[in-house]
Amino acid sequence: MEEKMSEENIEDVRSLEAQIECLQAEVAALQRHQQDIHKEITFHFSGQMQDAMLYMCGQRQEGGKEKVLSRLKEELEELEEDLKQQTRMNGISLDSCTRKTLQSIGGSKLVQQLCVSGHCSELVFQVEFQLSEVKNGERSERTISDLNVVMDASDLQNFSSFLSGVEESRDLLLFFRTLRTFSDRCDDRRRTFQHFQEKYPSVVSLSGGCMSDVMSLNHPELPGCVLFIHWSVDVSREGGVTQKIDMLTKIPEKVLQLFPSQAVGGAAEAFQSLLRILGPEAAMESVIRAVSLSQHTQL
Repeated sequence: MEEKMSEENIEDVRSLEAQIECLQAEVAALQRHQQDIHKEITFHFSGQMQDAMLYMCGQRQEGGKEKVLSRLKEELEELEEDLKQQTRMNGISLDSCTRKTLQSIGGSKLVQQLCVSGHCSELVFQVEFQLSEVKNGERSERTISDLNVVMDASDLQNFSSFLSGVEESRDLLLFFRTLRTFSDRCDDRRRTFQHFQEKYPSVVSLSGGCMSDVMSLNHPELPGCVLFIHWSVDVSREGGVTQKIDMLTKIPEKVLQLFPSQAVGGAAEAFQSLLRILGPEAAMESVIRAVSLSQHTQL
């Protein structure tokens, strides 16, 4: 009986020892992970910010807490001001940035997963990619892989082909440069349409809102007759941004019979001539004023 109890005690001890070893291994792994986080935090900063982060992580005990916090605040304000200046220059605002270390081999190789989200005017984007950095002596080489760009495809039909090309080429610089140019052209269209809608509310309507690519002009003397200004902004697969403005007509068959087809078809050509001579805004206003004048004449 005593031998059986002794064997059971031995088994219990062995089981407890095994559990202790597992717990010790988990603690050691968590400690290594914490050290990696500390290194990752301080790796991307220098000067006062790095000293402050080392102190806050318990790796440096120099100076007082107030001094460290003061230096940290000063460095943070400098970074915020630099970020604001960069946003003013490139028009792109970053809302969040997360980084996760996937692989770290001493100081020779570092692989990270990054997710950056932000907006450029009304366009919201999210970019995910892997960044690999390999150091060879004093030289450092960085490469991007697994690039994925997420945007609202329903509003960016002319942008989808370009996004596919960017993901294949992994050209982040081309993406942000083209995004800014595309956004600027869309803003030009939005401001122009909104200006005319506010100036001529009885004539101009935007069924799709201010971000619409179509502006409607309702002719007062001919019910059912509508003029459409279609302003498209296209992006090629290589990142070239082009815009095209056309005038289309919607005329009921009954009214169409009263006019020669050549005269009706010539309206679009006449508008293109105005575009070449006057430019977009002046050409649009000429057409809008003609429609508005017809309304006043009828009254």
